[in-house]
This record gives sequence, structure tokens and C-alpha cells, in this order.
Amino acid sequence: MRTTTLWTRTAAATITLAGSLTLAACGNPSEGGSTEVAATSGTRTKINISPDQRRVTTPKVDAIAAKVPAEIRDRGTLKLVTSSDSSAPLNFYANDNKTVIGVETDIAHLVADVLGLKLQSAPASWENIFVGLSSGKFDIGLNNITVTEERKDIYDFATYRKDDLAFEAKKGSGFKVSGPSDVAGKTVAVGSGTNQEKLLVEWSKENEQAGRKPVNIKYYQSQTDTNLALASGRIDLYLGPNPSAAYRAAATGKTEVVGTYSGGGKTIQGLIAATTKKGNGLIQPVADALNVVIKSGAYAKVLDRWGLAGEAVPRSEINPPGLPRTNK
Repeated sequence: MRTTTLWTRTAAATITLAGSLTLAACGNPSEGGSTEVAATSGTRTKINISPDQRRVTTPKVDAIAAKVPAEIRDRGTLKLVTSSDSSAPLNFYANDNKTVIGVETDIAHLVADVLGLKLQSAPASWENIFVGLSSGKFDIGLNNITVTEERKDIYDFATYRKDDLAFEAKKGSGFKVSGPSDVAGKTVAVGSGTNQEKLLVEWSKENEQAGRKPVNIKYYQSQTDTNLALASGRIDLYLGPNPSAAYRAAATGKTEVVGTYSGGGKTIQGLIAATTKKGNGLIQPVADALNVVIKSGAYAKVLDRWGLAGEAVPRSEINPPGLPRTNK
């Protein structure tokens, strides 16, 4: 969930994922490593965190592939950019510490399958995702990017997940967050340049206007630093993407989600979308590809395998209403 500035901002052994997230894994030698998280239904979903992903695949659709811009079609590859500091279950490293896996990666593979292209993935810092898309270095970004009205000036979007934020606390904290007053005087970490930062700043101002204490907002260089600050009590809460917070809570048992909020703010349900340079001709075939896999059930299988069925959308929309410029 991202700011109104241009740059936006997811038990048997311990492993480090994405260089930033430490999880307790339920190892199973026959499966090459797995961890369990809670699915929306309350059941447990076993997630394969090995490099052998056995991904859900789907066939090429010639009519849609023909719509891909000639430069990309002739090249035969779809250049995907993801964040170098993302978290499970979005984009993260498998237990070989080099293979990128996650729900965003799986959805990108489905899109590439329908378009008849080989997926070529590269990591970048958050701000450089957008720099690379604008320059044409990358064709598409799938990295928990929220649709905003400001971004629509420069980028095109094809939606594929709901966008929800989560307040994460140390397990047993007793905190419950549903509005600004619940974070008054609290020390809360958030990613710089993100929509969640924008929300937190707005809530802090609301608190001051109401005569309450402002939020003590903290910023850390990596998710690892944030996790350590939460564990040590240096911060009360972390506000970030719901998928990552729910995954950490379920997998480690050391944190809990104490409140959720739409990434679009109080006026609109936020939506996560595949992102391309505006007007480059790619977004229509991408949306068509997403709708093919939504209809076929391949999309649902991907969300299910990462415990994110609750974030499904019924169809992909191109450039729908996004986070308002003022969010008021």
C-alpha cells in the first residue's frame, strides 16, 4: 500500500527467506522442505518452500499471445521485476537461498504461460521497480503494487488480488487496532514511501487534531530489522501488507495480526495489480491472461497453495478506481 507520491511501497528447522524473513519450517524430506500457515477457512495449508516448486501451469492462448507488443513477442521473454526486499508469501527465496518463489511469482508464471513467453525475473529496490518500468528496462511488475489514482497517470494496471493492510504485534500484546485512536502514542514501524506510511501519517494527524498523542513512526532498513525491533519491544506494532504479516504470524507463532484495514483507505477497497508502463500495449493481454486463469481455476489453485484464497478477485480489471490522491 503506497503513498500519494509516485513511489509505492508482502518448526523443524529455521531458515532465512528473502534475506529478510526468519520462519520456523516444518521440514519434510520427501517434499524438500515446507512450512504450514493458516488458510482462510481456519485449516492449515502446507506450503512448499523448496526450489522444486511444482508450480501450477496453464497452456498458451494464441489469440491473447497475438496481442502482446511485437518487441516483447519477438524477444520471447517477459521481463518481470520484483522487490529485492519482499517477504513471504509474496516473493521470497526458497530454502536454497537463490530460487525466487511466492504467490506473485506464481501468478507471473501463469500470465507468461498464457502469453507464450518465458518469464525472466529480476529483483530491484522498491523505487527502482518504478524507475525500471518507466524506462522500459522491465516489462511488468508484480510485487504487491496497489492501484492509485496518481500512479495511473504514468502506469497501467491489471488487478489480481485484494489489497489489505495488517497491524502486526508481538503475540499476546493485547493490542487491537481498528482506527486512529488505537495507535495514539504507540511506536509503529512502517515502510518508507508506502501507502501504509501514508495511512499511518494521516492517522497520526487525526490523533493530534483530536487532542490525542501522535503516532511515533519508525523506519527500518529491512524486514529483519523490523522483526527484531518487534520481538525486542522497541516498537509496539508494524503496519505492512496483510499476506506477509499473516504468514509470519502463522509460521512463527511469535506475532499476531491485531487489526486489518483496506489498502485503499476508508473510501475504497484497495486492489493489487500487475503494473506496466502506461500505453505500452501490454496491459490488455495481461488482463486477458489473468481472466483466463481466473476462469480456468488455475488462479484459485495458486492462491490456495499460499493460503491467500481470501484475497481473490472475481476478475481482472484494467485501471479501476484506485487509492484517491487525497484519500479523504
